[in-house]
Amino acid sequence: MHDEHHRRLDRQDCKTLTLAALGGALEFYDFIIFVFFAGVMGQLFFPADMPEWLRQMQTYGIFAAGYLARPLGGIVMAHFGDRVGRKKMFTLSILLMALPTLAIGLLLTYAALGIAAPLLLLLLRILQGAAIGGEVPGAWVFVAEHVPSRRIGFACGALTAGLTVGILLGSFVATLINQLLPASAIAAGGWRIPFFIGGVFGLCAMYLRRWLRETPIFIELQARKALARELPLKSVVMSHKKAVAISMLLTWLLSAGIVVVILMAPLWLQQQRGISAPVALEANCVAIIALAFGCIVAGVVIDRFGARKTFIAGFALLAIASWIFYHSDVTQPAQLFLTYGSAGFFVGIMGGVPFVMVHAFPAPMRFSGISFSYNITYAIFGDLTPMVVTLLMSVTPMAPSWYVLALALMGIALGFALPGNAKRMLPSSDGAKAAL
Repeated sequence: MHDEHHRRLDRQDCKTLTLAALGGALEFYDFIIFVFFAGVMGQLFFPADMPEWLRQMQTYGIFAAGYLARPLGGIVMAHFGDRVGRKKMFTLSILLMALPTLAIGLLLTYAALGIAAPLLLLLLRILQGAAIGGEVPGAWVFVAEHVPSRRIGFACGALTAGLTVGILLGSFVATLINQLLPASAIAAGGWRIPFFIGGVFGLCAMYLRRWLRETPIFIELQARKALARELPLKSVVMSHKKAVAISMLLTWLLSAGIVVVILMAPLWLQQQRGISAPVALEANCVAIIALAFGCIVAGVVIDRFGARKTFIAGFALLAIASWIFYHSDVTQPAQLFLTYGSAGFFVGIMGGVPFVMVHAFPAPMRFSGISFSYNITYAIFGDLTPMVVTLLMSVTPMAPSWYVLALALMGIALGFALPGNAKRMLPSSDGAKAAL
């Protein structure tokens, strides 16, 4: 067992990590591509005489429904992942994303179906939300239980980087379609193309996942008849409250870093700094690429130095880099790309979050513990963060920088709260001592 935990990554590990990251990237692409075409879809799936503000609100409400569906889908899939196997749920999640994405591309509009069109769109969006709720925690657990223990940080960081690539892929496809097709052609059917692309590639990724193996840890639990005897979620809530609290706080940090620095900053640059939309989006692509590399670096560092030191240093650097980005003169593209890219890179400290979470819960209920903590928190703060930051901007246009700074300081405090021994993340959690 000692040799197994300290061996190098082998070919099977690399295949597992690659397929998990590829599937995660495609699922994130499928989940967020909706927002890039929300404007044209709002016009097609709601009455033409509806006020524009109401149409936009209902369109983005359908988008938000995906976030609200994440906890239920994630908790249900995590329950069965802890009871019947990680691989089965890992494969189901990508199928549950690919089919609704294809269906959205085939869906008839309001002109043909009337009120049924937005209702069907809402249903498909809920299915997408349920899928992504099971995918992210499931992927973290799956790779963490496959790779050697001294490479868990790298595996989780690389997988998280793969998820961010899905955001970049969605932005790239949306930009390409808008450049190649006129607005009339997009409204006539061009908006369907990215959904077809996502659905087809999602099915391909599901097929490739057939070659993955069940995690050795789950197989061992089955052999020892050590699977959870009661509802895994009940055990999580009753016996691992501190692990849940720490995981929720870390998920808040993760969601805030992605939402504020990556998703909201391009519009902030345009409105507050007068940066043109093309330049702001180019800078955003630089930041996303830097974020992906930052996640991998965070994983490597956390394997070497542990979560405590990595979080204290990483969140301190995030506070400094984000403050410089928001307060420096970014009217020159070169300076904008440098400061925004630096901020994006240090948002990559979030790549260390799953390392803590997979160590926080014992193996029999690990999937349920992470899924419950992650999805409940992301559903709340994924929706509330943009509204809170926008409201604070009525007081000061620098509200995003203050928000990120406050959460970075909280991340430093959480770093100090973690024990120095990286193999034991939450000393008061009974299950934290369980070896991966």
